[in-house]
Amino acid sequence: MRQVTAALVEKNGKILLALRKAGKHMGRKWEFPGGKVDPGEKPEQALRRELSEEFSISAEIGEFLASTRYREKRLDLEILLYRATHLSGGFVLREHEEIRWVDPHEVETFDLVDSDRKLFRKFLQRLT
Repeated sequence: MRQVTAALVEKNGKILLALRKAGKHMGRKWEFPGGKVDPGEKPEQALRRELSEEFSISAEIGEFLASTRYREKRLDLEILLYRATHLSGGFVLREHEEIRWVDPHEVETFDLVDSDRKLFRKFLQRLT
């Protein structure tokens, strides 16, 4: 099982969603930004690195929020969701077609990748 990180980036009461490029695995679906944890790397370090590589931003990684497991054919992932704060940088899109800041109650109206939909629901359950 491989660990993958995801960021719940909040700004002015809205949450960041990113649209995966067409032609990629789960292309044209929305997701929370993040990526794979490299060997010897802590999840928080991986998420900070991924946000820098994919968006050219600097972020502070905060509390762990939720996790879920995703399995598909030969893919077996544990996805870890962390709160993140955008510190600096202008969001250069390298791996995504588009980003949007959305109200939390609108997140599930987007065509999210399945694992992120599960993560978001787990996050919401924690709030109630």
